[in-house]
Amino acid sequence: MNPDSIRTGSRVPHGGETDRDLLDFSANTNPRTPDGVGDVYAAALEESRRYPDDDYPDYRAAAAAFVGCDPARVIPTPGGLAAIRLAMEAALEPGDEVLVPYPSFGEYAREVELQGAEPRFVRYDDLFEMGPTVLEACALAVVCTPNNPTGDAVDPDTLEAFAARCADADTTLLVDEAFLGFTDRPSAAEFERENVVVARSLTKLFGLPGLRAGFAVASGERRDALATARRAWSLGTPAARVGAHCLRQAEFVRDTRARVALERERMRDALGERFDVHESDAPYLLCDVGDRDVATVIDDARAAGVAIRDATTFRALDSHVRVAVKDRGANDRLLAALGVRNREDANGETE
Repeated sequence: MNPDSIRTGSRVPHGGETDRDLLDFSANTNPRTPDGVGDVYAAALEESRRYPDDDYPDYRAAAAAFVGCDPARVIPTPGGLAAIRLAMEAALEPGDEVLVPYPSFGEYAREVELQGAEPRFVRYDDLFEMGPTVLEACALAVVCTPNNPTGDAVDPDTLEAFAARCADADTTLLVDEAFLGFTDRPSAAEFERENVVVARSLTKLFGLPGLRAGFAVASGERRDALATARRAWSLGTPAARVGAHCLRQAEFVRDTRARVALERERMRDALGERFDVHESDAPYLLCDVGDRDVATVIDDARAAGVAIRDATTFRALDSHVRVAVKDRGANDRLLAALGVRNREDANGETE
């Protein structure tokens, strides 16, 4: 990390509401957690009197099975953002250029700048059309799939073709799959390309943002570099044990995907009566409020007991909010707070 960049850097705004009296739709986390988490955590807390096994064999095995790779390729990290930083620390030097999509997660540009490198911004929709002239000038390119905040998921064939072009240009490709678990799309970990690093988070899918568990996946010499650079004991025992437990809950994941897909479409139809709503493969919806004042929309929702995300903090979005997709009851409260009525079927029940 570059000391001069740290001195001139700043924090990035995020979702997440601290007022416990508000229903929080500003952070895109699952409102449910897998059964048994409490018991696993309690047992792990007792075992925390010892240092964890720094190899994390059980956690790595669970993570590898989840994304479809060899456990040796998994590098445990305290959250997906830690995997992103680790990948950038290992790949970047001061003065390097990095291809960063927008609108997308604000931490990418911040992490690039903290390394003393320079973000080269490109519209997310144009990212996968970049050719050798652009890629050869960049030490690293970032992809978020599904993208935050738009919810666009990249077609696997498109992503693999882009990874191949990055390899030809000697460009590292960092694929952030923080929300990919909400879809049935395969992980880029299956590419097994040495120029590709995958970052995964357990925060969103398993509803445990405070646990701080994630991992990176890499191959060959790049995997070796990340494994060497990783901090010792990078996961606490509770995070490692609970994380491994969650990653093996296949039925929970299937149920979550089905619920989110159903509720997302229902919410999109309802919100579309008032806002321009972006198509999404993620557990959130990006809404263009048009000529309404974004701050007023947010304040009105807050007055009704619901916190939503101000999406104007994302590059190139000046009239947008983002809302999470949760359980039906909570989602209905959101719709009401935004002044959207649920349509009723012939039996008088909400559709």
